[in-house]
Amino acid sequence: MTELPLALPPYALALDMAIVDELDGAPVIGMPFTDRVQGRPNFLHGGAISGLLEIAAIAAIHQALRAKGSDAAIKQVNVTVDFMRGGMSQMTFAVGEVTRLGRTMANVEARAWQEDRNKPIAMGYMHYLIKAKRPV
Repeated sequence: MTELPLALPPYALALDMAIVDELDGAPVIGMPFTDRVQGRPNFLHGGAISGLLEIAAIAAIHQALRAKGSDAAIKQVNVTVDFMRGGMSQMTFAVGEVTRLGRTMANVEARAWQEDRNKPIAMGYMHYLIKAKRPV
């Protein structure tokens, strides 16, 4: 795999997220089940699932930008999350797929799953503004 982001943001670290693998060149983010991510007893909180999808999308965009030799900053424009089934009390994974990487906008689909990648617990659709960093 080519360069992965070296550090996840503090929010991801607070929920014990980590880069655990790669899928088609995109980082796979893993999040263990803990009290911090529990909603109703023995189920993931929807906010934790949404956060995992967002972190996977951000990691995928940064990976795609790096592959193009860019260190541009990104800013989230909008997010849609579809919850498909309850997240159980087990390890959860997510990966982002950049479906369009233009000069100023990026579109990403992120998928979260537990035991079977083909049975997602949630999908996220996100749009990001790409802002080239200005020289200091």
